[in-house]
Amino acid sequence: MSAVPTPLYEKVKHHVVARIRSGEWGPGARVLSEHEIVRELKVSRMTANRAIRELVQAGVLSRTAGLGTFVADLRATGHPLQIRNIAADIRDRGHEYRAEVISHERVEMPAAVRAHLGLKGRARYAFRSVVVHHDNGIALQVEDRYVNPAIAPAYLSVDLVATTAHEYLMQVAPLERVQHVVRAVPPEARIRLLLELVPHEPVLLIERTTWSRAQPASFACLHHAGSRFELRGVFDI
Repeated sequence: MSAVPTPLYEKVKHHVVARIRSGEWGPGARVLSEHEIVRELKVSRMTANRAIRELVQAGVLSRTAGLGTFVADLRATGHPLQIRNIAADIRDRGHEYRAEVISHERVEMPAAVRAHLGLKGRARYAFRSVVVHHDNGIALQVEDRYVNPAIAPAYLSVDLVATTAHEYLMQVAPLERVQHVVRAVPPEARIRLLLELVPHEPVLLIERTTWSRAQPASFACLHHAGSRFELRGVFDI
C-alpha cells in the first residue's frame, strides 16, 4: 500500500516552523506573506492561506491587521523556586497541551538515582516515566522521573496522558521539601531527538528532588529546549 502524500499546506507549515526553530525567525519577527510564500514555495494562494491560518490558530504565529504576520513568543517561563504543573501553565497561556508518554515502567534504580534520593542500598527498584510535554504541538519539556514506590505504590496505574506526574504526586505525596539544580547542558542524542532540537542547541536542565512524609519521593530530570524556555523570578529582599 502506497503512503498517503503529505498535503501541500502541511509542507508549508513545516517550512515556516523549521525557520522558526532554526532561529532565523525569532519571537516578534515578521514572516513571509502569503504572496511571498506562493512565489517562494510555488504553491497556490489557497494553500498558503490555510497554512498561515492554522499556524495562527495554533498560536505559533500572530497577525496584525495592516502590518503582517509575526512569530508569536513561544518561550515558556518558569520560576526558579516554584513547583508548577506544566499542563496548567500551558493552558493558562491559552495554548493546547499534549503529553506523549515514552515509557512508564518499573526499573532497577541506578546508583546515581539512589544517591539523589538518599536511599543508598535500601531500595532496588523504582518507577520510571519519560514524558514529552507539548505546547501547541511543539515539544517543550522532556520529563524523566524516578518515583519511590514506597511513596506512590500505584504510580504505574496513572494515565500520564490525562494526568501529569506532578498532579498525581501532589495528591498522594504532598511536598515537604524540594531541591533544585539548574544547569545548561549539551543534550544527549535521545533528548535532542525528542525535543526536535536544531544542531548545537543547548538544553536547560532542571534536576528536581522531592521529599514527602519524611521520605524521598521522586527525582526528575526536566529537559527544556534552550530557545523555548527561560527561568524568571522576582524576589523581595
